[in-house]
Amino acid sequence: MQTGTDLIIIGAGPTGLAAAFYAGMRGLSVRIVDPLSEPGGQLVALYPEKYIYDVVGFPKIKAADLAARLIAQVKPFNPVFSLEERAEELKREEDAFYLTTDKGHTYRAKAVLIAAGLGVFEPRRVGAENERELEGKGLFYAVKHPEEFKNKRVLIVGGGDSAVDWALMLKDLAQVTLIHRRHTFRAHERSVQQLMAAAESGQLEVKTPYRLTRVEGDDWVHEARIEDVESGETERLPVDAVLVLAGFLSKPGPLARWGLALEKGRIKVNCKMETNLEGVYAAGDAVTYPGKLKLIQVNFGEAATAANHAAAYVTGAKVQPGHSSDRPDPAEKKSP
Repeated sequence: MQTGTDLIIIGAGPTGLAAAFYAGMRGLSVRIVDPLSEPGGQLVALYPEKYIYDVVGFPKIKAADLAARLIAQVKPFNPVFSLEERAEELKREEDAFYLTTDKGHTYRAKAVLIAAGLGVFEPRRVGAENERELEGKGLFYAVKHPEEFKNKRVLIVGGGDSAVDWALMLKDLAQVTLIHRRHTFRAHERSVQQLMAAAESGQLEVKTPYRLTRVEGDDWVHEARIEDVESGETERLPVDAVLVLAGFLSKPGPLARWGLALEKGRIKVNCKMETNLEGVYAAGDAVTYPGKLKLIQVNFGEAATAANHAAAYVTGAKVQPGHSSDRPDPAEKKSP
């Protein structure tokens, strides 16, 4: 069965939801396709309780709350969500695109906007002994419910923003030890300063340069072995949980076969967020262009640009988004 909308958006993360809002403001009907079971992308799948500090207008906001606001903002335009479906094949026939998903559904649209990565993401493992065997048994690659770690001995592995941020967030709930294989961190400088200050005051422990070599446990992890990278000396740490927050790897996915022009695994776009395929637009972390910054705030701007140019492509009208303050309140829009 083929069902049609003006625009198909691939990806229900913050960029996709923002694009759906701007498309709705331009009067387009929208279908959003995403392999996750709920909209929000990584905001809800990986770190729902984590605070985000770089969204304009919010001194800080929890990821799950930001996702909820984005969903509420687009709701008046009645987008169709096709969740738990992965985009597999895209074909163009005459003036329409046909997107087939892994569930065997085919959706028709006049334009397509890609707001998802090219690949399938999986956690970056550190190669410790028993790491895979104890996944989900006290060893995790993301934090969904911080309260689960209350009064627990938690080992965090990593030196990026996620590891440092979670160490700072969990230090008041749990007994936290963070290890990183280098002396320097990849996280934001201000966060690293806060981490070191917390360590100096005894709120948590930081060990560098250390790596995780082995985890022990039967039904649940109870011990971690760590090694000093420089001296080779090992330590045994009693733990109740291990958080491996070393980032994610992207494996090539179906989108990489669609004939899109790529550069280092990213979709090449111009200033209109147009890809090399006419009628196909892209925005967010999936795209690249000179000067591209991977920031959520930048992604929102790209979503607006992509959606408005897609609307012009679909309707033939000029790219004139106008001012939202001059329009009726979208929340008062009646459902069809």
